[in-house]
Amino acid sequence: QVHLVESGGGLVQAGGSLRLSCAASGRTGSWYLMGWFRQAPGKEREFVASIIWSTGNTNYADSVKGRFTISRDNAKNTVLLQMDSLKPEDTAVYYCAAQTPAGRYEYWGQGTRVTVSS
Repeated sequence: QVHLVESGGGLVQAGGSLRLSCAASGRTGSWYLMGWFRQAPGKEREFVASIIWSTGNTNYADSVKGRFTISRDNAKNTVLLQMDSLKPEDTAVYYCAAQTPAGRYEYWGQGTRVTVSS
């Protein structure tokens, strides 16, 4: 079992920055990839970014490319999401998730809310 806890959400003005953190515990190292997702009010959950734990290779949704940066700290079993140039449409609850080698996101955090005011 992997336990994920997000932090770092809050209220920020458009154009500002926030850094989200996701700390993993439990069967650390059992995942292949860590990802960030978000769900805005009335919308479906969508992919934001991911990072392959062993190589550091990253992938981003087109809507956040050039503004968000995902990184990981292997020693602390933590994945970070640096969010710059935030827009009101980035307002959502952000979740981190761990994907196992089988290819499924099996573990999810409880989410952290990000609100971007215009």
